Amino acid sequence: MAKLSADEIRQKLKALPGWESKDNAISKMFKFKEFLHGIEFVQKVAEIAEGADHHPDITINYTRVTFSCSTHDAGGVTDKDFKLAENIEIAFKDLDE
Repeated sequence: MAKLSADEIRQKLKALPGWESKDNAISKMFKFKEFLHGIEFVQKVAEIAEGADHHPDITINYTRVTFSCSTHDAGGVTDKDFKLAENIEIAFKDLDE
């Protein structure tokens, strides 16, 4: 999969509020009321990532969880990362239902 240009990344980020481009990746921090709510969300994302065979870097800071998506073998951000970010957003919205 081809690495996206900075302009392509900027354009695609417009469809993903809260996501930003940084250090050859796209990332977003999600906040939760309880520690375990964040952990449950990480588990949901882990299942999505495993199914896609594309895994984000995950940082957990108590009630804050940050996902960072990059295609390491392409050396940066690809369409795979945007698809994963979109699926993370869908999973987060499903938590409210």
